[in-house]
Amino acid sequence: MEYSIIALRDRQDLKERAANWFHSKWRVPVEAYLDSMSENDGNKAGVPQWYLALSPEGEILGGLGVIENDFHKRKDLAPNIAAVYVEEKARRRGISRALLDFACEELRRFGRENAYLITTHTDYYEHCGFEFFAMVEEDDGGLARMYRRKLK
Repeated sequence: MEYSIIALRDRQDLKERAANWFHSKWRVPVEAYLDSMSENDGNKAGVPQWYLALSPEGEILGGLGVIENDFHKRKDLAPNIAAVYVEEKARRRGISRALLDFACEELRRFGRENAYLITTHTDYYEHCGFEFFAMVEEDDGGLARMYRRKLK
């Protein structure tokens, strides 16, 4: 399956479609995605950043965001990779790994030393270069597994 990875900041024409797509996967309000995506208008090296995997026809096959905090109380552990999703028909083709590698390489070039994420998919993210870092308290009071990928 052919696809390309793009930074949404370079394709602002896709912002509304991307926000609706992420909303359909994670049920976070569309407006929250649009607000976050608008923060990086023209900002080549800042956070937040949003990335999409697109088919040659322009269909969204997958995506992820890089945000400062993914609803946890450890504000010092930033930036966070969030909302990672690949359409079921496009899975097992390396798309999520390509998205993660693309985002992490950009963060490294932006001068960031680490990328963090919260997940229950421990084996997968360890395979992608992340390591368990700590248990963190979520904003709602629960505990979550925080992973880190060293970028330098």
